[in-house]
Amino acid sequence: MHEHLAPPAPTTALLCSPRESNAFRKTSVNDNENISTAMITKLLMASFLVATTVMIHAAGLGLVLSHVLHSTVRPDTRFWPITWLLIRIAWLLIVIHLLEIAIWALFFWWENCMPDFVTSFYFSGVTYITVGYGDLILPKEWRLFGPLEGLTGILMCGLSTALYVGVVGRKILQRSGGNGQSLTA
Repeated sequence: MHEHLAPPAPTTALLCSPRESNAFRKTSVNDNENISTAMITKLLMASFLVATTVMIHAAGLGLVLSHVLHSTVRPDTRFWPITWLLIRIAWLLIVIHLLEIAIWALFFWWENCMPDFVTSFYFSGVTYITVGYGDLILPKEWRLFGPLEGLTGILMCGLSTALYVGVVGRKILQRSGGNGQSLTA
């Protein structure tokens, strides 16, 4: 009824003395220089990704704002015309965010953090919008890029929300007879 289990085989850590183990090895100056160089390189990569994301977002918001704010025709503020405007703005914002997600996904794929681009895009999308299912994680040396993408994504979503609120506020001012020019300055 009871099976007799053999004792577990000794692990490598048990077979070598503390002197022979790498866990107790002092790091050399060259190792510290390599670690510092790798850290600086990753910080520069992260800075580049954040800057690229912000530039794409700024350019996209600039296009949306120029379309919305520089129209010479007095806008129709009835329900369907303003709803159609908000739908178009929403789609433009979604395209901007998808482009930003794709930039991060391309980076993760290029650095072999994920097995393929589709997986990288899924991971990047879930991270960018801070859903964070947790079914995929970055390799240990790249893990800090996940929270950084999440923080960048939430900031970009906040900017998109601010644009949306600004457009709606301007349309309400126009409907009530105000000029709505405070948003263009």
